Amino acid sequence: MTSGRPVEVVERDPAPGWDAAGFAHDVAQACRPVVLRGLGRDWPSTRAAGRSWRDLADYLAGFDAGLAGQVFVGAPAIAGRYDYGDDLDGFNFDRESLTLGQTLERIDQAAADPGRPSVYMGSLPTEDYLPGFDRDHQVGFLPPTARPRVWLGNASRVACHYDTYDNLACVVAGRRRFTLYPPDAVGDLYVGPIDHTMAGQPVGLAASAEPGDPRYPRFENARDRAAVVELAPGDALYLPKLWWHQVEALEPRNLLVNYWWDGFSAGPDAPFVTLMLAMIAIAERPPAERQAWRAFFDHYVFRPDGHPLRHLPPARHGILGALADGNYGKIRASVMRMLRGG
Repeated sequence: MTSGRPVEVVERDPAPGWDAAGFAHDVAQACRPVVLRGLGRDWPSTRAAGRSWRDLADYLAGFDAGLAGQVFVGAPAIAGRYDYGDDLDGFNFDRESLTLGQTLERIDQAAADPGRPSVYMGSLPTEDYLPGFDRDHQVGFLPPTARPRVWLGNASRVACHYDTYDNLACVVAGRRRFTLYPPDAVGDLYVGPIDHTMAGQPVGLAASAEPGDPRYPRFENARDRAAVVELAPGDALYLPKLWWHQVEALEPRNLLVNYWWDGFSAGPDAPFVTLMLAMIAIAERPPAERQAWRAFFDHYVFRPDGHPLRHLPPARHGILGALADGNYGKIRASVMRMLRGG
């Protein structure tokens, strides 16, 4: 069971001179959420949404490629709370394939008539569905590979989950409430299956339960640590990878733009892949052997005491020298040979 003080979320004014390196140094390396008020205030989409939902729909229509995407459709009884069903075999919503224009129209209809099913379309890559949208929504401190995605729908609550990439989420229309838990709350959140999910990531089952639910006794510790952040149109939240977040859209009509990237990647290999490989290589070994491997992971990977060869001159560090000096490729080639049995 984890313990500690409640999460504190810092608010900062976006620095106009930030580039990727400046943002990494000033914000990202601390691996803490940061609210950036007004970051997207002057975006064309935010200005259009400030006039009316119809103006926003017309603005988006100018980019619409006409492609159909997956939409969650929820009966009025679930009140926009998309989740598993009564057991983990199913879900409490249906899935449909709709174009962006059809989705916007359905959102408008459901907002005007609460008796209609709610609609939620998430993680829509604009380079495919809204080509050209990115030119009006560039963020100077993000790498070029961080492309905008849109999330739109009626009032909703998306189950508590994490991302394996760094995330910048900016509200365009409506308001969003984020409930945040630190990565080390993973054991208190009673996480569901990792291979049977609503939208790709496993969810913390306890976060949507009522206080005192006897199925999740450890969650009371995590509940006390949660931070709640509300964003108005134009506000943004930087959310480091592995931070748990439950997201609520608070208005009948909502749109959010987000960007994913890996701020400290040294190459194409992702930490989550290492985690999955470790599960099959280590997780079911005897407890004493797992403890032995933990000591080696701490020494060589997590390095609480510094570089594992700090007692030797850098010229003698071999492949444990700086990854940027060619050692990334050497280690990767060695790992690939091992995986092939060579």
